[in-house]
Amino acid sequence: MSTPLPWGDTQLPWTIGKVKHLGSVTLGKMLQAKDTGQDVLAPYMRAANVQPDGVLALDDVKNMWFSPSELDDLTLRQGDVVVVEGGQGGFGRAAYVGEDLDGWGFQNSINRVRSKTGKDGRFLAYYLIALRATGYLRRYCNVVSMPHLTAEKLAAIPLPLPSSPEQRAIADHLDRETAEIDRLIAALERFIGRLQERRQAVVEHELAEVVPAAPGTRLKHLVRSVRQGWSPQCLPWPADGVETWAVLKAGAANRGVFRPEENKELPEDLEPRPSTVVRRGDLLVSRANTRDLVGSAAVVSGDYPRLMLSDKLYALALDESKAVPRYVAHLMASRRVRDLIEMAASGASSSMLNISRDDIVNLPMNVPDLAEQHLILKHLDEETAEIDNLITKTQRHIELVRERRRALITAAVTGQIDISEEA
Repeated sequence: MSTPLPWGDTQLPWTIGKVKHLGSVTLGKMLQAKDTGQDVLAPYMRAANVQPDGVLALDDVKNMWFSPSELDDLTLRQGDVVVVEGGQGGFGRAAYVGEDLDGWGFQNSINRVRSKTGKDGRFLAYYLIALRATGYLRRYCNVVSMPHLTAEKLAAIPLPLPSSPEQRAIADHLDRETAEIDRLIAALERFIGRLQERRQAVVEHELAEVVPAAPGTRLKHLVRSVRQGWSPQCLPWPADGVETWAVLKAGAANRGVFRPEENKELPEDLEPRPSTVVRRGDLLVSRANTRDLVGSAAVVSGDYPRLMLSDKLYALALDESKAVPRYVAHLMASRRVRDLIEMAASGASSSMLNISRDDIVNLPMNVPDLAEQHLILKHLDEETAEIDNLITKTQRHIELVRERRRALITAAVTGQIDISEEA
């Protein structure tokens, strides 16, 4: 029988229903910062804890006040599925709760789906992961500015309804297969990490013997101007920054590589700020990031007339009669300068540190004359080309493996593969 699923008409032997047929949907509690008299301070799940691909990240936990009855109603138990309700980048992300989280509640950025007796929450979580990857949820929520997957909308999402034994068999199959894929991805990421360490060692060795043209030089002596951007409420998807206005994220300058795709599209109802547009040759520096990434620098390598800085990025225009931007980016990534950056960075949370403009521009810069900078860059390009090529190939392999993971989940939850023999 033809079925109204987001993948189009699919021949399935299963009944077609809605999320509400698998479980009850409950929205969490609005953030409460103060005790009203008899409240309990308890950890709570929020949107940031629900990561892509069904990952629950519970190492960064916050607390808020709940009344005893609220905490009783908003429990999180093994078998629950948590779904991000709103937010620019995360709405619709889903994850399975694999163990009881005693004493926890959840915020109103989260919808909890509590499975009905005999239903398997893992099947639902996998289905929602596959559904989000198709772009269906974006269309379903009719996103204009701030997206919301309300409890009512979530409950009404169409889905196939295999029998309870089939749900368990599908979930077991996907648990095994995705675990194997995730181990492969982790191994590839470790390999990239070793390649990056090797690359950095090459750079460190090349810079170690440099004799500065002007001893005591600091970054401010090489800079013509410093700009900072803004962070409006943007749409959750990237734009090209050429035909469509967008705002860069802090990740656009991570680890010395400029990533123009790390941006969010500016809504049409917001006026762009052309003064914050990045320029070819700008040295971008991450103002706010994790400890190992705060102060990361990268050079803008193209022309993006509608790509704007966020307030988490500085753009330094260098005096190129004194310094080559790429050379300074290498210096910014050197261990000596990184140690100074990490000592200067501050913040209340270890997961997000800040560094001031003054601390950045006062960093020491061992810069030789221009001719020597160009020679060193030429030699570094020759020495690191093979490593960079291998990193690129490995990253592409990871992308293909992730695509395979998504395709596997989609095929399993829509009945396109037969796992009856495994069951």
